[in-house]
Amino acid sequence: MHASSPQRMLSLWLNRFLTDRIARSRESSLSLPLQGKDKEVVVAGKRGTADVLVAVDAAAESLGLSPGLGLAQARAMHPAIDVVPEDAEADAALLEKIADWCLRYTPLVACDGRDGLLLDIGGCAHLYGGEDALVADLSTRLEAAGFAFSIAIAGTIGAAWAAARFGNPGRYAGGEERTLLSPLPLLALRITPATAASLARVGLKRIGDIIDLPRAPLTARFGADLMRQLDRALGREHEPLTPRLPVAPYVAEQRFAEPIAREEDVLAVTERLAARLQTALERRGDGARRLELTLFRTDGAVRRIAAGTSRPLRDPQEIRALFVERLAALADAFDPGFGFDMARLAVLTAEQCPPEQIGIGGASDAAEIGRMVDHLSARLGSGRVRRLIARDSHIPELAAVAAPAQAVRDDDGWATFRRHRADADLAPRPLRLLAQPEPIEAIAEVPDGPPLRFVWRRAHHQIVAAEGPERIEGVWWSEHGGHRSGNPARDYFRVEDKNGLRFWLFRAGLYRELMPGMPAPAWYVHGTCA
Repeated sequence: MHASSPQRMLSLWLNRFLTDRIARSRESSLSLPLQGKDKEVVVAGKRGTADVLVAVDAAAESLGLSPGLGLAQARAMHPAIDVVPEDAEADAALLEKIADWCLRYTPLVACDGRDGLLLDIGGCAHLYGGEDALVADLSTRLEAAGFAFSIAIAGTIGAAWAAARFGNPGRYAGGEERTLLSPLPLLALRITPATAASLARVGLKRIGDIIDLPRAPLTARFGADLMRQLDRALGREHEPLTPRLPVAPYVAEQRFAEPIAREEDVLAVTERLAARLQTALERRGDGARRLELTLFRTDGAVRRIAAGTSRPLRDPQEIRALFVERLAALADAFDPGFGFDMARLAVLTAEQCPPEQIGIGGASDAAEIGRMVDHLSARLGSGRVRRLIARDSHIPELAAVAAPAQAVRDDDGWATFRRHRADADLAPRPLRLLAQPEPIEAIAEVPDGPPLRFVWRRAHHQIVAAEGPERIEGVWWSEHGGHRSGNPARDYFRVEDKNGLRFWLFRAGLYRELMPGMPAPAWYVHGTCA
């Protein structure tokens, strides 16, 4: 959609962002507009070894204070000013929240420095009734939140940025970049102050002064970045926007004339949005593997709820069921405030979902298991619902690994493992396998034979029956094979004591391979049998 539409960039400059954040933090409610202040507020920070003013509010600016002024000089001029230390982390966190809130207009949102945002609204402004209506809605919300701002829309990032910060904020049609940029200072090209000062020394102070000059001498003297920024601002060279968040391949959204707050309404909207996504997914033969529901509150807060699946999904009712579990897991974290005025359902990850033959009896066992895994993962968290998958190793404790159940494909390796066991006629494995073998004290009648008795966890066991040995050894080229790796061959025995308890024991090492200075073979218990 965006590729076929003309590029329309919106530059939002929060020109008193640092002091507005401080004023908002002092209000009892973050959604209330700014109220009167007793003192002029300035933000101070370190620049090199000097303390300077980083930002000033409107009242401080009216006293003649400006960013870059030394803090000592500012206090000498006006001792009563309210000096607040710079807090870059708090500024960045608030800007990220505003960027999240601006996702209601377009998914293509990028942070621009420490006090601005860039939005690619090409192809989506009509959803708000046009660019003027979109700007009006954005302006109303920013004013209600207590921010000073400047907004400009143009056909390039550079032109919109220059108009918002150095020119007349407004809306400029594509092709008007030259007229817009010519009277503006060279700093509007986003070049360094040092480059702008060098240009000023030779009488070049405005963008119009260099537009028609020969390019080669300017590039040789002032660097290639000057011409690159000019070309980007004029639209001669494409400048892509790098959004903060990856753009989802499938998105459906709905705005509400009246905010919704009940969980039942949120779930009903989720099912309707999923039904709209179903058509697009079926058209391409895809299914959703990871979804995200974004809810925009009327006060600007954004709630994101993500859910994963163990198999590609399209069914709206199954998608709704996932979010039923997610909302139940959130409990108090799901705070609608004064309600949500917009909802967006996005498929973050999609996979091929070929048609399936459904039997008369209904869904297959695999589908039912996948549905159960999805519900448990949504309620408990995907990291807490795990499944064992087979690994290519003969060492028992390395032959399987636990992974999130939703990430396991249909081929988990166990079918191959069962075929290998049948072909090799291996003895049954114990019902319970210890995470790591535990050492025991054992006495055997012959060095390579089964033990007659052993002590495990301070309990004595007299063996009355034994089967084995079954030799298991790691492959020689791996770190788990051979004496030199510290993992000698193992001889496993299935034994039963006089109380009827059955164990899976092994001896690590062979007496015939024992060399001078080497430790003697040791006995371990690795599991218990039924």
